[in-house]
Amino acid sequence: MKHVKLFEQFISEGVNDPGILKAFFMAGGPGSGKSYVATELFDFPKGAISSVSYATGLKLVNNDNSFEKQIKDAGYDIGKLADYAKDPETWSKVMDIRNKAKGTTKRMQDNYIGGRLGQVIDGTGKDPEKIANQAKELKKLGYDVAMIFVNTDVETAVKRDAARERTIGAEEATKYWKLVQRNIGKFQTMFGKKNFLVVDNSEGKDYKSETLRAYRDATKFTQAPVDNSKAKKWIKSEKSKK
Repeated sequence: MKHVKLFEQFISEGVNDPGILKAFFMAGGPGSGKSYVATELFDFPKGAISSVSYATGLKLVNNDNSFEKQIKDAGYDIGKLADYAKDPETWSKVMDIRNKAKGTTKRMQDNYIGGRLGQVIDGTGKDPEKIANQAKELKKLGYDVAMIFVNTDVETAVKRDAARERTIGAEEATKYWKLVQRNIGKFQTMFGKKNFLVVDNSEGKDYKSETLRAYRDATKFTQAPVDNSKAKKWIKSEKSKK
């Protein structure tokens, strides 16, 4: 009963929460640093399964954080996924952990959506159709949606992937980079030029200048009054209950 009351309080406070009904999708290729950029832009705690930006009110939705914690808790080495994939029995166990992590993240996101709380959805950008469907469902609920696309040149992508604990190798990193690059135009059309923000995080670029510009645009989007008519109706309905 205590947890039910806390959940009800969490939902009822949603209408007064900063950043409500705003959703950012993060996208980028391997080694782009999109999770790092998200942390920098929105001031999320590093590595937490459930992260809240107290500056903006936005909640981080990231399967990888939950997966990495759960797989380490189970005694596996996150850097040996390629080796585990060669053994069907071990890989089956790893995939069970992966599915459990996805379930954990989905339950968290469902709670956020129930309160119409603002979100930063940290994905990959390799599946535009999936993102389009997610954005469509959020807009049906009243959310304003935007994307922050973190880009790099292919040399940076391959170099950074090699330095990661969960490396996929130069060949796969290059293929993945090309796939995500082909989706840039689709994303710009999907979100509109105004709500499609690009950060060039290639080595040698002025990262500070790039993130400062993105920070200003993201803050403007987050703090702007909700534009979606369904959101306005929901806010009015919630306030009338108080």
